[in-house]
Amino acid sequence: MLAPLLAALAATLTLTGCATDAPRTPRDASPASPDSPSPQVTSDVDLCVSIVVHWSREVLDGRGYGDYQSMGMSGGQYDILREVVDAGRAALRKGAASHDDVGLLMGRQARESCAARYRDGRPTEGPWR
Repeated sequence: MLAPLLAALAATLTLTGCATDAPRTPRDASPASPDSPSPQVTSDVDLCVSIVVHWSREVLDGRGYGDYQSMGMSGGQYDILREVVDAGRAALRKGAASHDDVGLLMGRQARESCAARYRDGRPTEGPWR
């Protein structure tokens, strides 16, 4: 019973090229040219700002949202989101000029709060933080 299964597996691997004796060259084997751009890495602060700004606009525009995990946020990022949304709502109540002005205010506050949160590196309060 095991022999037919192993034979089928060997045939599948051979057909897909996993069992070939041909030499393979890694795709990254060629050196990068000096003019090629380096990959960009998003900092923790920029990622935090991006997600908080996105969801703060969604909330302010009245579109529903779930809990922080369904939004892809940590608990600490969600705390920042709530503060940013509260500030945006307060600005609208006070008669801020436009949603764009409120968006700029929320963006600045998100950047300040995220920068403070990640000032010393990644938070270490727990995996959800």
